[in-house]
Amino acid sequence: MSTRLRDAYRELRLGTRLVLGLGVLSLAAFAVVGTTLTAYMRDYLEHQQVAQLKLVQDIQAKDAVEHGTVKRQPYYGWYTAVYDVSDGTAALRRPADVPDDTTGFTALARARADSTGDLTSTAQVEGKGTYRLRACEVVPGVVLVSAAPMAETEDTMERLITVQVIAFTVALLALVVFGRLLLRRGLKPLSDMAHTAHGIASHDLTESAARLPLRADRPGGGPEVEELRTAFNTMLEHIDDSLAVRAEAEQRLRRFVADASHELRTPLMSVRGYADLFQYAAANVPEERDGHLARLRSEAARMGVLLDDLLLLARLDAAEVDAPLRREPCDLVDLARGAADAFRAAHPGHPLTLEAGSRPLPLSLDPVRVRQVLDNLLTNAAVHTPAGTQVSMTVGVTSGTARVLVADAGPGITDADQRRIFDRFYRVDKARSRDNGGSGLGLAVARSLVTAHGGTLSLSSEPGATTFVLELPSVEHAKADP
Repeated sequence: MSTRLRDAYRELRLGTRLVLGLGVLSLAAFAVVGTTLTAYMRDYLEHQQVAQLKLVQDIQAKDAVEHGTVKRQPYYGWYTAVYDVSDGTAALRRPADVPDDTTGFTALARARADSTGDLTSTAQVEGKGTYRLRACEVVPGVVLVSAAPMAETEDTMERLITVQVIAFTVALLALVVFGRLLLRRGLKPLSDMAHTAHGIASHDLTESAARLPLRADRPGGGPEVEELRTAFNTMLEHIDDSLAVRAEAEQRLRRFVADASHELRTPLMSVRGYADLFQYAAANVPEERDGHLARLRSEAARMGVLLDDLLLLARLDAAEVDAPLRREPCDLVDLARGAADAFRAAHPGHPLTLEAGSRPLPLSLDPVRVRQVLDNLLTNAAVHTPAGTQVSMTVGVTSGTARVLVADAGPGITDADQRRIFDRFYRVDKARSRDNGGSGLGLAVARSLVTAHGGTLSLSSEPGATTFVLELPSVEHAKADP
């Protein structure tokens, strides 16, 4: 039974449980207050009645000394008896205004004869009810016993208890009703948050661009509820950000898979086509067969470069323990000069100026990968600008950070292209052939390599000036040239 009650209590709503708890506490408080008040009032009335009996007996004792018995009764329903006590016996003097049942009177008179002070007791008189008895000694051997009915005291106590029960019941009902209303109003923000949570639960989070439009934005509830509301909305913001990142990652993954499939399909189809031509032209002249073999080797090499770039990006994204970097002390200025010499030899139609200063710039980095980044930036400037366009490369130190600026005076890059230029398989010139334009992975690989070194690669472009800024941190023992 107790288990069922406990389970039923746990299934109640928080507001109902709080109201029940408030009702139980109030009932306990009312019971304590009522019991204390009733006990105090009963004790007060009894002391008042005893004091009244003592006052009356002071007068009746004089009457008993003068006449032997008490002639007059002070109040209606009161009784007075005079006893002669000796040797443990008590004899009632007549005439006496006493009820038929005098057992209690006689017993109290005998007890007074054996004591040194006045006695008070409560006795049940047959046919009359409960009485308060008080015995005092008039003269030695004579005891006066007075009795006052307790009906008024009992009636007063019954009325007091009735009034308390009614008042406490009304107060308890009012407390429960208004407490429930106040609690419902106070818990309304929590209900709103629960409604918001249900709305989120019914929201489709599988959409690629899923967002959570719901928020717990209604005020009220006090500091604790406001703190909970802030934490709840912060959690929703984090969920929103996570969903946005996931949606963006899914879009990038879809685009990456589609672009990779497209990029691999083209050389594969070329390999298949040239393989078929080589098969059908096996009996042709050697020059034709050599041409087909050369194309096969070229497409295979193209696929190898593409797969190497994809593997490098995957290893950089996975943040493997064995990262594809082999750091060693080297001079960034020497790397820049080597990249500049290779560029001048490969692109004589693009004049290049190098500003690197006379002092070395020692860094701890992977020289092969950094050289790959520099070659990519320079080649990108040559590929996307007309012949004769001036290209420059500047190497220096700013606030302990090595900076390499690769700039060209070409037509610039539009804002839309700048936002996606570091995306994988993205080409600024859509009309450029894959033979001349590459796979669109160069800048993505360059940024990933720079990020793996703890640096940044950024772009600023406008018509007539495009600049890639490469920054590598933690430059030690390097000073900027004046």
